[in-house]
Amino acid sequence: MGQNPKISKNQQAQVHNDLNLNKVIYPILLGLGVVFYLVYRQFNLEDFLSIKWNLYTLAFLLIAILLYVIRHLVMSWRLKLLSGGFFDWKKSIELIFIWEFASAVSPTSLGGSAVALFLLAQEKLSGAKTVAVVLYSVIIDTFFFLVTIPLLYFFWGDLGLRSAAEEINVLTTFRTTMWSLYFFMFAYALFMLLGIIKPAIFSTIIRSIASIPFLKRFRRGLFKTANELKTTAAEIRKEPISYHIKITIATFVSWICRFMAIVFIIMAIVQTIEPTLYNFSLIYSRSELMHSIAQFFPTPGGAGFSEWAFGGFYKDYIPAGIATIIAVIWRFITYYPYLIFGVIIIPGWLRRVWVNRKKD
Repeated sequence: MGQNPKISKNQQAQVHNDLNLNKVIYPILLGLGVVFYLVYRQFNLEDFLSIKWNLYTLAFLLIAILLYVIRHLVMSWRLKLLSGGFFDWKKSIELIFIWEFASAVSPTSLGGSAVALFLLAQEKLSGAKTVAVVLYSVIIDTFFFLVTIPLLYFFWGDLGLRSAAEEINVLTTFRTTMWSLYFFMFAYALFMLLGIIKPAIFSTIIRSIASIPFLKRFRRGLFKTANELKTTAAEIRKEPISYHIKITIATFVSWICRFMAIVFIIMAIVQTIEPTLYNFSLIYSRSELMHSIAQFFPTPGGAGFSEWAFGGFYKDYIPAGIATIIAVIWRFITYYPYLIFGVIIIPGWLRRVWVNRKKD
């Protein structure tokens, strides 16, 4: 089986804090606070009454929900593949719920890697496999954005970022934020790739960096990163090319489902939008780029920013008077379910963890 990855007491305390069910309250209150403010400022009764609640609306909302169900199943399949079949379907689905819950209540800029390491360690996955699962997940997710962001911007330019081109200051801020994040991801991906392809060279570079006096306090973390990448490289090299193709397909499908759900939610409510390839692709583009920009905002799951930015990103598609209503529907389909399922699943999972620890 191998040893489980070492997790310090501070890291364990942070993970327990991330899984604290009381943290559900903060993102909900923050999101609702922004919603109430926007409803007060923007809500238009006439626009709201113009919404047609019919079979078309129901069908498109059901498609959006189905896309999120598919996304969850595909992510579970990816975890099953990454674990080498160690986790069955039931366990993979459960762990993805907890993983997504931790991401939903943690600042978007931090992610859930520490929680993921903790989760897999408690499930007694081998230490080498645990590290490989988490790091490879991060790498392949980063790869998705490195490929798709330039393509979307190439096709749409600033139109893919924001419709309100007259708000030049906002547009410039969003463009700068997006490309700053992109180049950070690019540097991070190169860093990780070097550690996997040339672990010996990477280790030498890390040791050189760690020898710099003012970086001495980061030495332990740098050495740990080098060792984890070396472990991940060894695990990845064992796998056939078909394994990497499946992981890549699962990653791309899961992210595309996430952003396509927004397209169907908007079209379900604003039925004046023609379901053309042009509209589908432009709304999708803004969905992905909005998500990328939200990574810079240190609120749990982008709460507050997402609700505020939603109307601006789709200004030419959504009447201002109902933008907040659609944003709420979007969050209730794609965000709040993970908070709810987390509250249901985590207590039972933690009880099993403590019982197994006592047995061990």
